[in-house]
Amino acid sequence: MRVISGTARGRILKAVPGTGTRPTTDKVKEAIFSMIGPYFDGGSGLDLFAGTGGLGIEALSRGLDRAIFIDMESTSIQVIQENLQATKLTEKAEVYRNEALRALKVLARRELRFDLVFLDPPYRLKSVDDILLQMQELKLLQNDAIVLVEHEAVHTYAESIGECRLRKHAVYGDTAITIYDFIRNDFIGGE
Repeated sequence: MRVISGTARGRILKAVPGTGTRPTTDKVKEAIFSMIGPYFDGGSGLDLFAGTGGLGIEALSRGLDRAIFIDMESTSIQVIQENLQATKLTEKAEVYRNEALRALKVLARRELRFDLVFLDPPYRLKSVDDILLQMQELKLLQNDAIVLVEHEAVHTYAESIGECRLRKHAVYGDTAITIYDFIRNDFIGGE
């Protein structure tokens, strides 16, 4: 597992020990960033259920200004911090150990909004719909935000969830990627 492109290109990323975390393969990561990027001109990101932090780190390497990484597991938090140090991206990141829905409420209190969100929950968790609706209710998404969901290929998500509209769905073996665009209905001009 490595950073594929950008400022940290070629850096090897550590995996979380054990079988509880399923890192995104380089092949899938390459496909993801060809669909949503491949590079970014600034912006802020959220890597929820971050695991190794591989997706958020790749986005930072490709030009995202800042990213917040959240995971419940202390071993994942340690690995994310080590991977950020190895890629020299620590200064652009915040890392927190917290449960997903609780973390969203904390981020909302800080009045943060994200341009890019990665949701890669454990495959047994099928509540991304609820998480996406909660993010919209808490006003955590910038207009035109991209939300990427990595999930089990046998599971499908709706074409729209609140104001998130399906952009693309792709399957890679037993992994599926579903990408949504967030377009607020009440959005008039910039904020």
